[in-house]
Amino acid sequence: MRLIFMGTPDFAVPALAALVDAGHDVVCVYSQPPRPSGRGHREQPSPVQKYAQAQGIDVRYPVSLKAADAQADFAALNADAAVVAAYGLILPKAILDAPALGCLNIHASLLPRWRGAAPIQRAILAGDTETGVTIMQMDEGLDTGPVLMTGKFPIGNETTASDVHDALAALGRELIVQVLSADLPTPEPQPGDGSTYAPKLDRAEGRIDWTESAATLDLKIRALNPWPGVWCERDDVRLRVLAAKPVPGSGEPGTVIDAPLTVACGDGALRLDRVQRADKSAMSADEYARGNPVPAGTVLQ
Repeated sequence: MRLIFMGTPDFAVPALAALVDAGHDVVCVYSQPPRPSGRGHREQPSPVQKYAQAQGIDVRYPVSLKAADAQADFAALNADAAVVAAYGLILPKAILDAPALGCLNIHASLLPRWRGAAPIQRAILAGDTETGVTIMQMDEGLDTGPVLMTGKFPIGNETTASDVHDALAALGRELIVQVLSADLPTPEPQPGDGSTYAPKLDRAEGRIDWTESAATLDLKIRALNPWPGVWCERDDVRLRVLAAKPVPGSGEPGTVIDAPLTVACGDGALRLDRVQRADKSAMSADEYARGNPVPAGTVLQ
């Protein structure tokens, strides 16, 4: 097929690569504009833009698709379909209607569960035991369009957001190739109930509240790493928590009750396994405690 691809982050690259490898004619890629990044704050192209340019594919990165000229340029590509994966812009009706077969979205949840911007993290935070990918025919609503195909992925007791991200990127790659390998599957309307919204992540969500249960904090740590990260403070110095496990224990919330870093929570306790001080490298709890002794009774805030 003659395709337009619209995506920005690492999550979208496997799908684009699979479409190219499958022999589809990707005539243009749309991505978010380059952003300042790194210590020098130099503008860096998105992962999708980097891949597309390496393949010699034309890349466009308009800041909006609302203008008539941007919509005319898109329609002039005469695409059979547009494939969308974590693009980052709302698509106006003129864009949705331009390709002959419309716009197909690779969404990282089992719709209607977790419509919105952060479905991977919200699924873990909610304690879901299963998530997946939905290939959806896009309409003007927020992830409300009819479903073409789905694939499932289990969320275990140790599954992290990174695990789910990589698994769903691979699953989305497989499903979109299947969807486009023949006539499109018959779209099925989403169920009328069971919808939830996955709002964008906020930095403030990463602050640990030790009065929450150890089980809840475990979900948060697995869901919010690497971004925005989960953290507490010791003596006004930020300490990121990269990995932890709920364990039996009790005490005043936030108090270290066992070496090297087992902390009482509102219900149960959390053993911090891997941490990172501000401006330092990540390290195990044992390594941290050797350089920063943490006697029982120490309070983390």
